[in-house]
Amino acid sequence: MPVAAIAVVAGALGAGPVIAAVQGEPALPERTAEQLLADATKATRADVKPMSGTVIQTASLGLPGLPEVAGMGGTSPAALLAGSHELKVWYGGEGRVRLALPGRMSETDLIANGNQVWLWESDANKATRIKGADARQGAGPEKALPTAATPQLTAAEVLRRAQADTVVEVTNTERVADRPAYQLVLKPKDGASLIREVKLALDGETFVPLRVQVYARSAAEPAFEIGFTSVTFTPPAAENFTFTPPAGAKVEERTFGARDQESGAEHDRAEGLRETIKTVGEGWTSVAVLPFSEKDLKAGLSQGRGGGQSDGQGSGQGGGQGDGRGGQDANAIVDALLKSAKPVSGAWGNGRVVQTKLVSALLTDDGRLLVGAVTPEKLAEAAGRR
Repeated sequence: MPVAAIAVVAGALGAGPVIAAVQGEPALPERTAEQLLADATKATRADVKPMSGTVIQTASLGLPGLPEVAGMGGTSPAALLAGSHELKVWYGGEGRVRLALPGRMSETDLIANGNQVWLWESDANKATRIKGADARQGAGPEKALPTAATPQLTAAEVLRRAQADTVVEVTNTERVADRPAYQLVLKPKDGASLIREVKLALDGETFVPLRVQVYARSAAEPAFEIGFTSVTFTPPAAENFTFTPPAGAKVEERTFGARDQESGAEHDRAEGLRETIKTVGEGWTSVAVLPFSEKDLKAGLSQGRGGGQSDGQGSGQGGGQGDGRGGQDANAIVDALLKSAKPVSGAWGNGRVVQTKLVSALLTDDGRLLVGAVTPEKLAEAAGRR
């Protein structure tokens, strides 16, 4: 799932006790911050109730010079940095899930009904049957759909990392997707964080996360937001979870979790990088440090289409071919990032730093990447600690 931007933002948070301040005129029964944190955690971990709805994700990180690349606002990795995209969700329980990601002139759908899983890409007129994925077993076939984040997934990551140096406020008068909702407001005590607060809205009846908003210290509007604009907690119609490839469509089969030689090498490199990540500091001002290069950055952004290996069955032409458009988009984004970078130096060496509303990144000449929801000065301080 997505969600690189979410992971970076949520990576500024950790776990532990909080201070609560209850405010606002009662609309829903009053609950303390501790109760709501427990309710929200349970709602993100327990079996999801049957539901359907529309999710909008919006990012405005304030990065200068970001190109208007193909697919912007749809499945493009640029949508994680600027712009928005829509996701339609249907969940029927017992392994029945449908996710639809509309583009400007196309739509990508993931339809899972037990062990019957299909990925439909209308722009390519291609239907892919994903073998070995069983939604009833939590196998995660939704990873095949680019940028498929939901408020529940984002909230789960935020709650997992909420920590001791956080003040939590509660209101019970919110309305999200035309439903009464509680709202948790998480504020860092450490002024060195670029994050001013995170607002988490919970459905007043089910406690399912309906919206997550991340605010930067430098802006009045959310720098990142994902939330339902409409939601219904009733079982969707059965036809939402059936799929037959249209006449004339190219049909392929892929094995869930399998990958071709090229994507396998990228996966292995990513796994190797993950094992070398270290963290400097903790909480809201923690900084991730890992060996990295421009090549790694482009490779990471271009992996937006989800893996899988074609079995050469059906009428498809076989898998394993890279998404040229995705690679071009990734290169354009990296070029924009590097053009906006400012040269910096210190006792730790030389490098280039990029600062957005929520995240700063320092790429050093000696091959390190430092990332955190902190000021560039904090990154330079972390770079000096080897």
